[in-house]
Amino acid sequence: QAQGSRTEVQRLADVISSYFVPVVLIIALIVFFVWFALGNFPLALANTIAVLVIACPCAMGLATPTAIMVGTGRGAEKGILIKDAEVLETAYKVKVIIFDKTGTLTVGKPTVTDVSDKKILGIVGALEQGSEHPLAESIMGYIKEKGIKLSKTSNYIAHPGMGVEGIVNGKKYFFGKRGEKNKVIQRLESRGKTVMLLESKGMLLGYIAVADTLKEGVGEVVKELEKKGIDPWMITGDNERTAKAIAKQAGIKNIMAQVLPDQKADKVKEFKERGGIVAFVGDGINDAPALASADVGIAMGTGTDVAIESAGITLLNKAIRSVLEAIDLSKATMNTR
Repeated sequence: QAQGSRTEVQRLADVISSYFVPVVLIIALIVFFVWFALGNFPLALANTIAVLVIACPCAMGLATPTAIMVGTGRGAEKGILIKDAEVLETAYKVKVIIFDKTGTLTVGKPTVTDVSDKKILGIVGALEQGSEHPLAESIMGYIKEKGIKLSKTSNYIAHPGMGVEGIVNGKKYFFGKRGEKNKVIQRLESRGKTVMLLESKGMLLGYIAVADTLKEGVGEVVKELEKKGIDPWMITGDNERTAKAIAKQAGIKNIMAQVLPDQKADKVKEFKERGGIVAFVGDGINDAPALASADVGIAMGTGTDVAIESAGITLLNKAIRSVLEAIDLSKATMNTR
């Protein structure tokens, strides 16, 4: 479908060709009649054919679709699937690129590093057992390893980007990222760990900290993007302290922290309103609106189906460097056409 789609420049070439062909035919006829009037039919025919051959607009009409076909094919060989030729035409113009944190810049497999009190694990497990969030999955894996039996949760409510709440054994609990932070929690966050708090009736009962690792080569990719004049940003639901710690490891100077899932697309639109082409790189369900809103949406192949469906480019491999390769491929294709 991508190889058969048409870019803006291809449409322009087709418009030019639609005028160019009749003009060339008219000129060829004029040449023929002028030489024929001079009484030289063989020369009239030869010159007419020469005009048609030299001015043939075939190259103009074929160059762009051929370049697009080769570009999308080369991308597929490298694990870069391009859904639409227009994205290939736009990618090299990107001025701002926004990276989601979890699963995009990081491996996406966080592990539990700190638990304030093992007694809270049963309650946390009861609250998180129905969640599909990567952080919840890591916590549930840790709790299952401990062999802790879980109670049932009633009145379960999920707060996107914030946490979950429910009633366990007749008592209401909240587990997530809100609430007051003591010095121990602040210290954990300054190390790039995500800390989630267990609360009941406004009182802090304990916390669990999880940490994720950056993908290999993230720092190099950020430097290369800056060399190309592209401004890299990181967006995350983590608080500013944790976000700054992760961004520092990645070499990213600009961050957007404490952004709720439904706010990501709005952030992308804000950048678009300032002018310039904006790319968004993500992998989760909550990244889909932002991927669709960006001029260039790039989904990690390891992400959710809805994220992949919303993006114009899908990176089949886990390598973050493929983002650079996609931009370079776009530039090479447009230079060739």
